Amino acid sequence: MLVELALRLLFGFGNPPLYVADDTIGYLLAPDQQMRRFGNRITINQYSMRTQAIAKSRPSDTLRIFLIGDSIVNGNWWTDQSETLSALIENEFSQRSGPQSVEVLNASANSWGPRNELAYLKRFSTFESQIVMLVINTDDLFGTQPSSLQVGKDRSYPDKKPLLALAEIANRFKKQPPIPGLKEIQNETGDRIGKNLIAIEEIKKYVDANDGVLLLAMTPLKREVLDGPRDYEIVARKRVDEFVAQQQIPYLDFLPVFQATPNSAALYRDHIHLSPSGNSLVTQSLTELMLQSLVIQQ
Repeated sequence: MLVELALRLLFGFGNPPLYVADDTIGYLLAPDQQMRRFGNRITINQYSMRTQAIAKSRPSDTLRIFLIGDSIVNGNWWTDQSETLSALIENEFSQRSGPQSVEVLNASANSWGPRNELAYLKRFSTFESQIVMLVINTDDLFGTQPSSLQVGKDRSYPDKKPLLALAEIANRFKKQPPIPGLKEIQNETGDRIGKNLIAIEEIKKYVDANDGVLLLAMTPLKREVLDGPRDYEIVARKRVDEFVAQQQIPYLDFLPVFQATPNSAALYRDHIHLSPSGNSLVTQSLTELMLQSLVIQQ
């Protein structure tokens, strides 16, 4: 009993963030959740965002920025609510923009790609945001079509809480059984890069139609920074460069930014997710990009 209580109070086991399946988005975090995991606060609002509860309509005196992406934007269990990219950007903007109120929304989930993000926007809207900041990573260019197959079957996407914290820990050591149909999704054929670029193009059209401006940023994998991209990634990156030029989307590629940073390995928590110093660098760069965009709009 004491062990169970300690696991719950000290580490948050037994109370994982829950997911819900969705026919078009694939999956999203279940709305209206609050928890602590390893001491970090996690709040999911009524629109499945990692953001406090918001009004559907933007207050007239508020600059609203919509940050959308995958686990890099979300921050997962290892990032406290106050240290997510959205929270850091909101704080940075608040310091720079004077008396104007600033809200930075955070719609994100693990392993989302452009097609998930497009479906989310079409379902929920841009919430009258003046800026929509889409953050992808290199792997997202090769992302597959949205699927809900893993919800409730993959331990990383639970749809209900375990009876015991001890049961959650025990489940981590069990071999993950194959999920019927998921391998076929993961082996999607055809031009995945093209499909994801089309999704970003559709996101731009949607944002434009809702009186916002779309900005795009891409973070690299750690090995790209240390060893350089592989041949297929170089090809994909060239396609992105040509695409954003053709679509006139303001774009920030973090690969040269990270490569120019001393001790660039320290920007990462693992092979893809950013450390606090990585988040700090990305916050500064994204804030500058968004400020430039606001100047152009005026």
